[in-house]
Amino acid sequence: MSRYTAEFGFELRTCWWAEREWPPEETTESAVFVARQLGTGRRRWDTIVLECDPNALRQRAKFGPKRLDGDLLHVVRNAPAEWTYYRDALPDPGYPWRYVRESIHRADDRGILETRKQGNRIQIRRKWPYPDWVERIIAVENKPDLDRAAARRLGEQLEYDVALGLADEVWVATRTTGESVEPVLLEDLPVEAGVLAFDPETLETEVAWYPRTLAVEEPGTRILERPDGGSRDGSAARFEYVDSEWKAERRLAIAERAYERGWRSFADTMRPDCRHFQLREQDGQLLPYCEAKDHQPTARECSGGCPDYEPEPPAWRTKGWPIEGGPGKRFKKLLADRRRRRRPGLDSTSG
Repeated sequence: MSRYTAEFGFELRTCWWAEREWPPEETTESAVFVARQLGTGRRRWDTIVLECDPNALRQRAKFGPKRLDGDLLHVVRNAPAEWTYYRDALPDPGYPWRYVRESIHRADDRGILETRKQGNRIQIRRKWPYPDWVERIIAVENKPDLDRAAARRLGEQLEYDVALGLADEVWVATRTTGESVEPVLLEDLPVEAGVLAFDPETLETEVAWYPRTLAVEEPGTRILERPDGGSRDGSAARFEYVDSEWKAERRLAIAERAYERGWRSFADTMRPDCRHFQLREQDGQLLPYCEAKDHQPTARECSGGCPDYEPEPPAWRTKGWPIEGGPGKRFKKLLADRRRRRRPGLDSTSG
């Protein structure tokens, strides 16, 4: 029986494959950056693949490993090359300027903006231009097994993605069956979505259906509510239009969160400080493992509420405890170091 029947384990294998092999059956000169469990307030994707300009991705590293939220982006993207009073330099944010001043101080504290006072006026000057580092955003839904209910939910999610057009492409990654026609192709899914048949054990892939490129630079449609009165319900869905500017800002915000988090941050939502938690290697990938359960745990299983949870004994944490900690902290550091390698240009000491 496969070790990757749970969506969580399947998802980690998909991320590992995408980081090394994306795009499927093609070659690209773009740098590839992968994150998981990100999206908007209404929609969260399992896996996100960012195709990036390699030089611009290196320039992005000058702003540090932490994400720039919308307020910081408003400041650093519009900061002038020469000293200028901040209200003359920045576009009207549409909210009180005192919040802009707070963002200016935050940017200054992070060392990504220069500030000075001229009388009672705050002047700003950029340290570096903010690069256009994201070329394309690919959204992947990971479904190792699709029953009828899961397929219906997936179809609705993909319809939402296609109508909104926030990602350049949307895909479904499902476990390969070896059949002449993959069962997922028989489901009622949008034709715009690609289908990737994936073997999580061997990392072998086959494109069962190629996606269509979505119109990310055009306005989109956000589905708000669907008819729920059964097959005979003829009432219309509720929806709203979103403009291209909103989409562009949202795409950049998602990319910034992906840059900060990556996909190896799974230990942040698990309990690596448990004495049963381990990292085991497969094909060069480090995966979580629970000695007590004798299998790869999901994030839900590996929590403080787990009946098998036992904190690390203090004896494990000698040699620098409590600052350096025990195996749990070393696991998180090891994953963070691997994540850092995917962000070229970061100083090894940057936090």
